[in-house]
Amino acid sequence: MRGFTRRQSLTVGAATMGAVLGVATIPLAGARAADSDVPTADVKPPAFKIEAGAKLRVLRPAKFVDPDETFFRANTKKFTEATGIDVRVDFVSWEDLRPQTAVTANTGAGPDIIIGFSADPQIYASKLVSMNDLAGYLGTKYGGWFQLAQLYGTKWGTQDWLSIPMGGSTGPTVYRMSWLKQAGYDKVPDDLNEFLTLCQKLKQIGHPAGFALGHAVGDANGFADWLLWTHGASLTDAQGKVSLDSKETIAALNYCKELYPHMITGTLSWNDSGNNKAYAAGDISLTFNGVSIYYVCKTSPDPKLQAIAADTNHQLAPRGQSARTPSSALVVNAMLFQHSKYPNAAKEYLRFMMEKEQYGPWLAGCLGYWSNPLKAYSKMGFWDADPKLKPYASGMDTPYYDSYKGPISAASSAVAANYTLVDMFASVATGNATPEAAVKLAARQAARYLKG
Repeated sequence: MRGFTRRQSLTVGAATMGAVLGVATIPLAGARAADSDVPTADVKPPAFKIEAGAKLRVLRPAKFVDPDETFFRANTKKFTEATGIDVRVDFVSWEDLRPQTAVTANTGAGPDIIIGFSADPQIYASKLVSMNDLAGYLGTKYGGWFQLAQLYGTKWGTQDWLSIPMGGSTGPTVYRMSWLKQAGYDKVPDDLNEFLTLCQKLKQIGHPAGFALGHAVGDANGFADWLLWTHGASLTDAQGKVSLDSKETIAALNYCKELYPHMITGTLSWNDSGNNKAYAAGDISLTFNGVSIYYVCKTSPDPKLQAIAADTNHQLAPRGQSARTPSSALVVNAMLFQHSKYPNAAKEYLRFMMEKEQYGPWLAGCLGYWSNPLKAYSKMGFWDADPKLKPYASGMDTPYYDSYKGPISAASSAVAANYTLVDMFASVATGNATPEAAVKLAARQAARYLKG
């Protein structure tokens, strides 16, 4: 999935650079005008009968930039003013969110709503309140759910909604336009051989690309998945059996070995902030990332970073042999726990937060970092006002996910958490293992996690 540590480190890094400005710098009037353009169907909302004395507690990931929390809190305040329901929102570190979710699920006490990550609803399915009514309403009103939202919002293999996906952070290609032109390219090629040649030429002119091959939760796992999927390989087959030991994976490993010498040195030790720092410093010309790099540079008072933003563009990641763009997203997923005394109030809160009057400014204020799960929000005006953001507008329109092509489960998440694929690619890139030896070791490790 897309990364955890990187987003947190961006908050710190941006503050250090003086890069993240307050919400006053965001064109609020434009954001709010844009939400009026969201195409909607005339649908009557569910009649959630609010419980007497209702009050709610919500737990969600910590902000990565100020507008994320500012808009979220402002929308929550609007809800309280409109309904009289007091809502406490706690923002916790990304690393602490899953442990706290586990405690809540196991003890049957704590927050009413937890906005967790991606596969979490699959883990706690038996502890959650069904979201069929709310998900059905939102999907009908806002043009339907993107595929990744459906995959992570519903119980695997069914149409039963366990959660309300609120957005996802994806990782298109981020690149310096002037340096690509210097290398002889106007855009990033889809063909893998041409992409390899581009990276070779960028290295030759002193502006190498960079992709994480260390234990970076988001960036390294995302890069490893991209390498697999562009070559037609996958971690598992449709039944969930490990399918890693294949000629397609061998081809992906050989490609990584060819690409590695043309990357900036040091990527084996990168955490999730590595490519952000390198890009902002002008050390690399191209990487895969969320909109966060562009956001930090674009909203910075530093003229040097503003110049980088002006020279930055985004493009969907090269497809290689894949018929669809081979990337996924880290999904933020709202779960309502059965221990809540006020489930109707909680559903009404989530409905309010997902309506265009609230969701539109939040989405635009973050420049689309939490890419929308509902198709209608891709029509918002801010996507067109800054065409560089367009690759993020449909970031959740993808069939790819953790453990593709098999079932989404707690076990499948363990493969990414233990960097099984990342270490496989790193060992071959550095010459410490042959492709054949590396893939067999990784397949055995993955099978241990997925045996259940």
